[in-house]
Amino acid sequence: DAVEAAVRVLEDDPNFNAGRGAVLTWDGTISLDAAIMDGKTRAAGSVAGTSNARNPISVARKVMEDSPHVLLSAAGADQFVIEKGFETADQSYFETEQRRKQWEEFKGIKVSGADIDKKFGTVGAVALDSEGHVAAATSTGGLTGKRWGRIGDSPIIGAGTYADDRACAVSATGSGEY
Repeated sequence: DAVEAAVRVLEDDPNFNAGRGAVLTWDGTISLDAAIMDGKTRAAGSVAGTSNARNPISVARKVMEDSPHVLLSAAGADQFVIEKGFETADQSYFETEQRRKQWEEFKGIKVSGADIDKKFGTVGAVALDSEGHVAAATSTGGLTGKRWGRIGDSPIIGAGTYADDRACAVSATGSGEY
């Protein structure tokens, strides 16, 4: 509950590259990834390339709790959002003037999509409860100018998000290709 709630707040904040405020793909669209994991049971859920979920982290949790799968992507993730009754938003909700400007600069002069001075990045949260159970959650818009359905590390369990009571909880980010 805590890691989902923390990440939802950050997804709603246009200053971060997750949910509202996400960076734009090569085509100028929004593509969101999120994952959540329970360290007690090691159950996990994630979505990649969703474009209609206002809070992708909540969708990832629903994948974990109410589907036979761990990862749903693109059109399948968007269909899951609708079928499960999540709040949706069109592309204009997610896009900010700052992100549009970054995308235009990227397309015009090929600046780095990972320029730390131009954005706040992926968001995440980890928690340890009073019984010693851990959890992790991560949400991102990916890299500015990403192409061809690119999926980074954030929604990949064991790469961008991991939780295991026997060890730790981790929400990591960076250039997922590395």
